[in-house]
Amino acid sequence: MLIFYGSQTGTAEDFAFRLAKDAIRYGMKAIALDPEEFDMEELHLLTEIPNSLVVFCLATYGEGDPTDNARDLHEYLQRAQADLCSLNYAVFGLGNKTYEHFNAMAQFVDKRLAKLGANRIFELGLGDDDANIEEDFMLWKDEFWTAVCKHFNITTVSEEVSMREYKLTVFHPSETVEPFTGEVARMNSYKIQRAPFHQKNPFLAPLKVNRDLHCGGERTCRHIEFSLVGSRLRYEAGDHLAVYPRNDPVLVDKFSELLGVDLDSVIALTSIDRRKRTPFPCPCSYRTALSFYVDVTSPLRMHVIKEIVQHCSDPNEKRVLQSMVTMTEESRKKYLSWIVAEQRGILDIMIDLPSCRPPLDLLLELLPRLQPRYYSISSSPKVDPDTVSITAAVVRHVTLLGRIRKGVATNYLASLQRADGYPVPKVPIFIRRSQFRLPSSPNVAVIMIGPGTGIAPFRGFIQQRAVLKKEGVDFVARLTILSVNLLTGASLGSTILYYGCRRRSEDYLYREELENWLAEGVLTQLHVAFSREQEQKRYVQHLMLENKKSLWDLVERGSYVYVCGYNGLFVCLPKNVSSVFSDARNMARDVQATLIRIISEEHEVSIDEATAYVKQMEIQKRYQTDVWST
Repeated sequence: MLIFYGSQTGTAEDFAFRLAKDAIRYGMKAIALDPEEFDMEELHLLTEIPNSLVVFCLATYGEGDPTDNARDLHEYLQRAQADLCSLNYAVFGLGNKTYEHFNAMAQFVDKRLAKLGANRIFELGLGDDDANIEEDFMLWKDEFWTAVCKHFNITTVSEEVSMREYKLTVFHPSETVEPFTGEVARMNSYKIQRAPFHQKNPFLAPLKVNRDLHCGGERTCRHIEFSLVGSRLRYEAGDHLAVYPRNDPVLVDKFSELLGVDLDSVIALTSIDRRKRTPFPCPCSYRTALSFYVDVTSPLRMHVIKEIVQHCSDPNEKRVLQSMVTMTEESRKKYLSWIVAEQRGILDIMIDLPSCRPPLDLLLELLPRLQPRYYSISSSPKVDPDTVSITAAVVRHVTLLGRIRKGVATNYLASLQRADGYPVPKVPIFIRRSQFRLPSSPNVAVIMIGPGTGIAPFRGFIQQRAVLKKEGVDFVARLTILSVNLLTGASLGSTILYYGCRRRSEDYLYREELENWLAEGVLTQLHVAFSREQEQKRYVQHLMLENKKSLWDLVERGSYVYVCGYNGLFVCLPKNVSSVFSDARNMARDVQATLIRIISEEHEVSIDEATAYVKQMEIQKRYQTDVWST
């Protein structure tokens, strides 16, 4: 059994490895694979292996695209003509219903394999991250194994028995062992940096600037700049910067306090099945694993709860955990209220249930990997190709039970500061290419729409147009000396920004820059919605409607429309916290609906016709979105 995963944030990868572990219980040989490490041209050879099965756990990224590591798989299936009539397969997709192209990648792979003659042994699973994707997967997985057992005539496993996949080695202090110290892949890659830099070989970027953009209030948003000198990394306005974070040292030390383990002990986890890789680079210390490699803060997943139940010595506490993993409606509600809504991670479980003390090496095996975080780049290389910046809102809130929750990456980044006499902080980064791009012709008008940190890529766009305007002015000035009049041909298209924040005195990001660009004529129009300065809240959609005639005129003349910001529901947060984000959570859908309404009214067509008009804009790359959900 081969399980391929297309994963951007690690969830699909985690699901794939869980399926591989389950397969052992059924007496099957299984391995989870990154499709980048497999020659897809050889997929048809699997038809020659009796009783083989291929499973795909595939996330959808962006606007219905494959994840970075599944692009080759997508391209292969697009052009493949191979006969796969003897290939048994199943697909589980990971998506979010708040996005238009829900689970597009999984649906494409499922349909394409069927068209090539492959045998679907179980129905396509569609996980929804807008609800409870963990539960979606668990329900699909249980029925999937029933179908597998029936298809291959395998005896059903009556009881789930905890099975260890790795054995622990603890090195004695006298042993000479060179441990990993946080590197993603290659030993000493942070000491000896070698290009090219990418996800598996990040660049240690020196911090240049880290300043707060807010003028008041309890919240904070950071403008952070990194140096790219010597990296050979290149980017364009609209790309994403990926950052490898580290866990809060206070939380890491808590494991020592609760489990009585020397975190500086050097250990190694070795796979019992030699075909499987270790869950993170080994050898390393417990402290390194907990700081750089393991996600210790996310709400505990159901399969982890199942595994740690046996490590509760108190029967009542054991029943608390068991009550959340029986897959009944009552169990589901208990899991959502006790784990998801309160965002209980493994440390919270061990604090709230004092008899629950699983071995630390088991937790290192079960907990998901700490994943890189992606940020829209808020600069243009036209200004400085050796500097890249991001705009990051620092995530901090208090739960219903009074616990403080902090975003792992944003709080890590906020803590970094340059100081005289101290080494310059360095952060592991890499660049991820995006399709979010300015039109190739600078003469084309652009309309940019986004609240809060959704301004990030637009700052890069405006910087780029500011440089083009300056170059254009200089170009025209030189031609004037030669008595050549090409002013009309050198003009820059209109640059219009619709931006939203709470109050101009609190969170009006990059206010001085924006107003200067407006005064200089780089920005043609600047519309700002302050949602909390009046009794009736005002958002960017309201400003769009107030300017609907001019907006339609621009769209009709071929302008490009860009939308950036939050999309999706904050289901992991209690109501008192999720309301903080309510201004933006469905922003992308609301903006599109507003644009459709404007086109319908001004163009005098039906809503369906206006919707088709926007669809055509998307195909032409004239309507682009860069949206995310928590």
